[in-house]
Amino acid sequence: MPQAKKWGKDIAYIDLFSGPGRYQDGSKSTPLLILERAIAEEDMRERLITIFNDKNSDNTDSLQQAINSLENIETLKYQPRIFNTEVGEEVVQAFQQISLVPTLFFIDPWGYKGISRELIGSVIKDWGCDCIFFFNYNRINMGLGNQAVEKHMKALFSEQRFNQLKKELKEMQPYERELNIIENISQELKNIGSGYVLPFCFKNVEGTRTSHHLIFISKHIRGYSIMKEIMAKESSSSEQGVPIFEYNPATKYQPLLFELSRPLDELENMLLNEFSGQTITMIDIYNQHHVGKRYIKKNYKDALIKLETKSQIIAEPSKRKKNTFGDKVKVIFPSKH
Repeated sequence: MPQAKKWGKDIAYIDLFSGPGRYQDGSKSTPLLILERAIAEEDMRERLITIFNDKNSDNTDSLQQAINSLENIETLKYQPRIFNTEVGEEVVQAFQQISLVPTLFFIDPWGYKGISRELIGSVIKDWGCDCIFFFNYNRINMGLGNQAVEKHMKALFSEQRFNQLKKELKEMQPYERELNIIENISQELKNIGSGYVLPFCFKNVEGTRTSHHLIFISKHIRGYSIMKEIMAKESSSSEQGVPIFEYNPATKYQPLLFELSRPLDELENMLLNEFSGQTITMIDIYNQHHVGKRYIKKNYKDALIKLETKSQIIAEPSKRKKNTFGDKVKVIFPSKH
């Protein structure tokens, strides 16, 4: 938001599978929560463009009624626009042909129909455009073995990855199967988003089974870093202050997930090895190293403080407030012989 304001740009939120205004239990849907937040903040009222779509006309009618009843909805510079369209090839082509303002896309389908690598690529292609993809693990897990929906699976995973995945899953236990599916979709989305993909797992109430995954896709490290901090705060627990992002223990056979499950103790050794012989600022260490790993900015500062205490690095200036490590502090790493 500050960057959009700096450049005088509008920003947008687009939900392609918006659902109704309220759910059966009376709770507000995501579009209503977004609009209420926008109404409450002056900058958002002046800059936010919102577009909601659902193929079910009952949902769009319900949403329109709920939006109309929102207090102060008329204060938004851009009134919400609601469409009643099935997401498919035409929608992909439409996004491919237009230039978008900085936009956050929320893709929350009931299952998998209409979801493809091309769709996600088309919505994040422009500057400042990121995507949050609601990955319905249980339905997609069943779909991978269902020949009737094979074309949808190939559209999402790519034909080559789908064929390989189908072979690998045959001999796997349920927990291995889940890790492998999430690893594969993450790697596929990583190719589309130029490398910045962050999955977050949600468990059921008992914590015994996966409900779904939210997968964030961005083309820029800034969006990735912001979302990582948000997801870290929402993690149910941490190890040595490192957020778990709700993952089941992953193995070296799922490299993207494995990198997101390494404890803080290993970060110190990684830094000593990977920055051996270099003189570099703390912020540059963080920016160059954290992508694809579970560590957040605070973890890097904690690791560097510990390394300095053990005299394994030299930090300049050395005279600083105790237990602090500012972004501009320069770190001298010894060379590995």
